[in-house]
Amino acid sequence: MATTLLDLTKLIDGTLKGSFTDAGDNLSITAIGLDSAYLPEPQAIFAAVPGTRAHGAQFAAKDDAAQAVAILTDEEGYEILHEAGDTRPVIVVEDVRKVLGIASASVYDDPSKDFVLIGITGTSGKTTTSYLLEKGLMEAGHKVGLIGTTGTRIDGVEVPTKLTTPEAPTLQTLFSRMRDHGVTHVVMEVSSHALALGRVAGSHFDVAAFTNLSQDHLDFHPTMDEYFDAKALFFRGNSPLAAEKHVVCVDDAWGIRMAEEAANAQTVATRGQDADFRAAEITVSESGAQRFQILTPDKQIWDVELALPGAFNVANATLAFATAARAGVDMQAFARGMSKVTVPGRMERIDEGQDFLAVVDYAHKPAAVAAVLDTLRTQIDGRLGVVIGAGGDRDATKRGPMGQLSAQRADLVIVTDDNPRSEVPALIRAAVTKGADEGAAESAREVEVLEIGDRAEAIRVLVEWAQPGDGIVVAGKGHEVGQLVAGVTHHFDDREQVRAALNNKLPLNTEEG
Repeated sequence: MATTLLDLTKLIDGTLKGSFTDAGDNLSITAIGLDSAYLPEPQAIFAAVPGTRAHGAQFAAKDDAAQAVAILTDEEGYEILHEAGDTRPVIVVEDVRKVLGIASASVYDDPSKDFVLIGITGTSGKTTTSYLLEKGLMEAGHKVGLIGTTGTRIDGVEVPTKLTTPEAPTLQTLFSRMRDHGVTHVVMEVSSHALALGRVAGSHFDVAAFTNLSQDHLDFHPTMDEYFDAKALFFRGNSPLAAEKHVVCVDDAWGIRMAEEAANAQTVATRGQDADFRAAEITVSESGAQRFQILTPDKQIWDVELALPGAFNVANATLAFATAARAGVDMQAFARGMSKVTVPGRMERIDEGQDFLAVVDYAHKPAAVAAVLDTLRTQIDGRLGVVIGAGGDRDATKRGPMGQLSAQRADLVIVTDDNPRSEVPALIRAAVTKGADEGAAESAREVEVLEIGDRAEAIRVLVEWAQPGDGIVVAGKGHEVGQLVAGVTHHFDDREQVRAALNNKLPLNTEEG
């Protein structure tokens, strides 16, 4: 059911302006968008927001491709449109982004009310937890939509998207599309940016899950407390973004704090603490696959198999299990589905027949890098090597700690480029290398630190260094297939590069005869 211009204006407490006819406020609005050059339907409203370089209203006023029947903007945007002689109706609000989610949901007839919506937030583990939920829900017979870092899927079919949590108009369009496909459950990663900027406003979350919190995005959130507060918008009872039910992992101090502030939470623990859902009796095979038990609030014990290595993945799986339980899912089928999950670029083993362990992982935060290296150390008898870098135009304070934590755990640390973006790559590497040198000085073992700017060469050197029984990890990019340098994205896939280096490596201990 389409909303009218007048209904939309009232909903978001706006003011309708413009030299349109009396019938203008009865216009049916069937779509909304932020891109002036592309609006999905003729009866669309264009949301003109202020930007860092220009106001969106400037594009609406001069862009012939902007065929919107109406504009949503602020007072500054209205003045730009008025001076340009634009006669379309304009809804004027104080802050466009603050109301954009609610407006977008209304335009598409509140699609998230028609399925079970599950959101996952936290610093690390969101993607893996979302994959576990997707596969488990599908095994339980549900039709599932997935929105996250590695893309969007509707019932297993890929749908192109750009952001972890898309902008509000795109998100509500996706929800509408999923509803039209008969989706029963949607699982999505919810970033702190999405919560702070209101991208998920107007979405009706049935369950919100919290993984953990560690240093990241301090370029956007100046302090860890502010970072936490953004995440807490998903859990605090007085927040308009809060879900109906909450599941919180209390393996770290931030999780304990979140559980205390959440309005309707059940807790998850994997380190022996008291919690509603607890992981116990964890055993690890030589391949890294894990078996463990989940103890539930109703005193049931569930046996779980997990193909993913690492203690942090036990936490992710227990969180996914508890979240599904709160959503009322058939847990026997759900646990069976979780056992089949692999996640691209997350502890992904690259095996070309070599006699050492090679892994590609998305870890690009200090705590995540430490967790990956700690996990690999338990799976090998030999040495441990890592290729590590840090992204440009992002939180610069994590660069030193990433190098430091790597050198405290590995025998070889190779610092390289990882999406330098607009920054000078050598300056980023210098910060990571400085941290690595400090970590090496603190380590009880002898640690070699190298700096190799060319990422492909860094990977080749790491592979050549490895001997039987060793373990190597290329960290930072995971599933990504591009390297962003000075505004240009070049094709680059760590997994391809590791395979190529492995295939080019000469067999060890060969003899001429």
